[in-house]
Amino acid sequence: MKINVLIVEDEEFDVRRIKNTLRLYNNIIKIYDIVSTGNDALDCLKNSKSLIDVVVLDYQISGGLYGKELIKEIKLIDSTIQVIIITKMTINQTDPEFASQLIKNGAYWFGTKNPTDIEDYIYQPTDFILAILNAYEKRNLQLEKQKLQFEHKKSQEILENNNLENLIKWKIIGNSNAVENVKVLVEKYAPVNASVLITGESGTGKELVARNIHFKSPRKFEKFVVINCSAIPFNLFESELFGYEKGAFTDAKSGKIGLFEKANHGTLFLDEVSELPLKEQSKLLRVLETGEIEKIGRKHEIIVDVRVIAATNKDLNKEISKNKFREDLYYRLNILNISIPPLRERRSDIEVLSDYFLKKYINKFQLGDISITPEAQKLLVNYDWPGNVRQLKNVLQRSVLLADKSIDTETINIGLRGNPGDNDFRLKFINPNKMLTLKEAEFNFRKEYTKFIRSKTKTDAEASKLLGIAPSNFHRLCKELGLK
Repeated sequence: MKINVLIVEDEEFDVRRIKNTLRLYNNIIKIYDIVSTGNDALDCLKNSKSLIDVVVLDYQISGGLYGKELIKEIKLIDSTIQVIIITKMTINQTDPEFASQLIKNGAYWFGTKNPTDIEDYIYQPTDFILAILNAYEKRNLQLEKQKLQFEHKKSQEILENNNLENLIKWKIIGNSNAVENVKVLVEKYAPVNASVLITGESGTGKELVARNIHFKSPRKFEKFVVINCSAIPFNLFESELFGYEKGAFTDAKSGKIGLFEKANHGTLFLDEVSELPLKEQSKLLRVLETGEIEKIGRKHEIIVDVRVIAATNKDLNKEISKNKFREDLYYRLNILNISIPPLRERRSDIEVLSDYFLKKYINKFQLGDISITPEAQKLLVNYDWPGNVRQLKNVLQRSVLLADKSIDTETINIGLRGNPGDNDFRLKFINPNKMLTLKEAEFNFRKEYTKFIRSKTKTDAEASKLLGIAPSNFHRLCKELGLK
């Protein structure tokens, strides 16, 4: 056991007496530092990386920041740090209200340095030493409590992230040779702590594969952080990836944790990595090689332990030839590789995926028995799906909502076109021959869409749930729209 103590005292005479009192216990109590002002004490605590256990604080010190206000500031830095107050005999020594206020503001113990005729040690030396020992024990108990609370919260997140519903949600669906090969590679790559590059057209399921690698890896109980590189403004890449410190620039009124820090010990998925600017590519390369990130406004690097999985729908070799992507970064990301073929090259998966999505959306919208005709199924299998699995998923969701008892080729064609044709309820408020005001169009849309949802549900309670409003608000809405 080693107790680190910070002494905050501006009188050299009193510093000597405190040091003499602690010297007999230097095998367990170590003076971490000695400062003379409140601001110096706060700077020391901020830079100590939580190594200081107990602060021995003279109640009245120079510099303007002292007493109860200083105790509050110390507790804001680390609430587990214990503060022991020592004062002169003349400072409210017999005032119980004064002592009570100190304790309420976070002090652990309150004692005196005087009388002054004791030149070698402070007054009440035994109580003083016992207070430090007990304060250290209290800090350890508080740290243990915080650890248990953190672990409990983490375990709850783990249960949430790995429950049966989510495992089913992120299951790789398909029985083609191509998909079976992807599944084999996922199992093979998951335990290996190396970067993975996933390639494939948009909508093929690159994020799905990345999540499966994460969930099957030793990092499965840590965070899976997703960043879409194409969705971040050019000038915000560095702050998003690496974060910044408070005061790093004019508008930095508080610090920001970057995505690398957020994913520490877990997995960071860089979707559309080809969209990273060249400047950020060099910084990403450095992190991958050293494990260190340079946070804006911070003097020292931060060490992170992150597995990076990247994905792209572009040919990175072509991007390299155009000087749009760094060759060294490509080799660093492409240690392991998974290529996902487009859906048109694995048509045997279409029927399996169709069955999966149909069941999913029929259950989600509580639509009862809806089947798909053989002709409609054939149409799905023969279609080329330029948008791949994502497009198939959206078409089937739309078809389920448009169908009555079964999904036929007409329903699928409507779904593929993205609008239900001449009878689409949108045409009731979008009419080239009669332009409506925005208010009229909005009213018509709300009315027709509410009627549509009601036609697909058995009860008003189901309809209100699908619309995302309370049952009482649903009844009010129907009355307002003239549907009751």
